[in-house]
Amino acid sequence: MPEELPRLFGLNKTNRDFSKKTSWGKNQFNSSFPASLCCYLASRNLDANYLAIKNGKYTRATVGIDTVFGISPKSPDLYFAFEAQHTPFQKYVIGTLPRTDIVIQKESTGECVSGLEVKLTALPDNTTCTLKENLYGSEIVVRPDTIVYLACALILSIGDKLNGFFNNIEISDWSNAKLVLPEIKNIIETIEKLSLNSEEKQTPFLLQPIWKTKGKSPDLADQCLDIFVWSDAGFSYFISKIANKNTDANRITRQTRAAIWLYKMLSDFCNKGKFNHEEIIDNLSYNTKNDKAFSSAGNVTNFYMSSPRLENPVIAKTEIKKIILNGGQNLLSPERRFDAIIFNSSELFKQ
Repeated sequence: MPEELPRLFGLNKTNRDFSKKTSWGKNQFNSSFPASLCCYLASRNLDANYLAIKNGKYTRATVGIDTVFGISPKSPDLYFAFEAQHTPFQKYVIGTLPRTDIVIQKESTGECVSGLEVKLTALPDNTTCTLKENLYGSEIVVRPDTIVYLACALILSIGDKLNGFFNNIEISDWSNAKLVLPEIKNIIETIEKLSLNSEEKQTPFLLQPIWKTKGKSPDLADQCLDIFVWSDAGFSYFISKIANKNTDANRITRQTRAAIWLYKMLSDFCNKGKFNHEEIIDNLSYNTKNDKAFSSAGNVTNFYMSSPRLENPVIAKTEIKKIILNGGQNLLSPERRFDAIIFNSSELFKQ
């Protein structure tokens, strides 16, 4: 009988070789485990939580993993390309399209059917760990490339209607905060408006799996894993609500800057047919580093993610051994909290 090699549930065809330790590093695990968790949810006939727009309002609903992937998670044609370009978006940008965390492809044709950003987040974070469980929240840290992909996703979702949102703001120098701030209310309200009007063709955009611990402790909660999915419209709406639209503000926060980047990318696409993401991000820095677009703490995200499944995730810690298979946990490099917890919790894998 051939030796069973380490692997992750459902990831049968992928550009990562899970028999090798290099495929279990902190950066690889943070995207491959969420993909596997999605497959596992589907195997149990469970939908993911969906943070999206419905009936013209932000809402918390559910979405099937087949919709998230754009293909059945049980399809033999399913291929996971990690850290890859979602090539259908290349036509929207000037220069090289950044890579996204997961590109779902059809193996037979190479067709890209979905491009997903991934944020594996701890629940609770340090702003909510002393609160009641229904108030627990996860910090989310967003990279600049995520805003590029969000702009592309919205262009695809909104289509020809996009032009109708960008006709009333003129700024001679977008790199000058003093010229941008007087228009910041209009900029942010435009993002909110187009988000609420993107319901019809919105698509799953960002996977935010949560792993829950017992308060501040490193011990996993009995029910510890779940998947939250932001639609493109839902996530752009979220940005519009956490950005500061006070025209009297004395500085541009990271959250506000993300809204400005998104607005500029979309307006440039309307005016020129493409946008230069590198130029926008580099020139519209407003004296703040571009190492990340923004972060949002759990005491903020709780409101947007609050649901029975945030308080009581659907996957138990006893099921982790059904997701990480054939000794894969032994190849983890315990450099981040979730990796470290699994690496140091051998009892989870005992029969």
